[in-house]
Amino acid sequence: MFVTADQVEQYRRDGYLIIPNVLAPAQIDLLRAAIDIENPGVKFGDTVGRTARLSFWSDTTSTIWGVASTLPVVVNNVRILQGEDVGFFHGKVTLKEARTGGAWEWHQDYGYWYDQGFVFPRMMSVSIALDRNDVDNGCMQVYRGSHKLGRLNHGRIGNQTGCDADRLEQVARHLELLPVRLNEGDALFFDCLTLHASGPNDADRHRRNFIICYNALGNPQIGLRKTSQETPCPVGPADAIERFAAAQPAGAPASAK
Repeated sequence: MFVTADQVEQYRRDGYLIIPNVLAPAQIDLLRAAIDIENPGVKFGDTVGRTARLSFWSDTTSTIWGVASTLPVVVNNVRILQGEDVGFFHGKVTLKEARTGGAWEWHQDYGYWYDQGFVFPRMMSVSIALDRNDVDNGCMQVYRGSHKLGRLNHGRIGNQTGCDADRLEQVARHLELLPVRLNEGDALFFDCLTLHASGPNDADRHRRNFIICYNALGNPQIGLRKTSQETPCPVGPADAIERFAAAQPAGAPASAK
């Protein structure tokens, strides 16, 4: 399952691309079973006091999430869309609990990562839906073509990082705002400069997404310590998730923490 030349052109024009059915139902079941709903990670508050949650990982071997970050349908398509080889940066699982999950404020991922020392915005993310994503449960929204704006100023909004409100108002007058509706297993590939946000979860069902971030190998990071970003991201087997799960002792946790 590789992107076509037309899809590459679409990605470069819009700053994002949806690829359906990146994960099979059985793989989704294994990943959802690895999420600890009671203790799912760090809380991030929005401007009205609701929270969304994140769990992080930073390697491709020790968790089910790490090995899933090496799936060929993900890594090889990232390479094609990025136009160069990439290293694994980090991954995260986001959880918006039913009826209570908070919003993610408007931002560019590079708004976070610029201050981590990455010299160029040659970075991208892949967000894979573990539940259906729609407007009711707080799906992502994007401004089409916003990656062409360059890096916007960012600051603190709640305990998140968000883009400058005055500039956002100007952007809204010129670019098309679109909700990103995903079915289970669909993936959104998006540029690190693509302006995006997501609303609160007002539905009676969770919204869980699996997000993997990659950096171009030729994109230096100031003050970089020895990390996996200095070597190409490994490409595992298509059934890496199933193999990892089968190798775990009975009752062993496979959470994202």
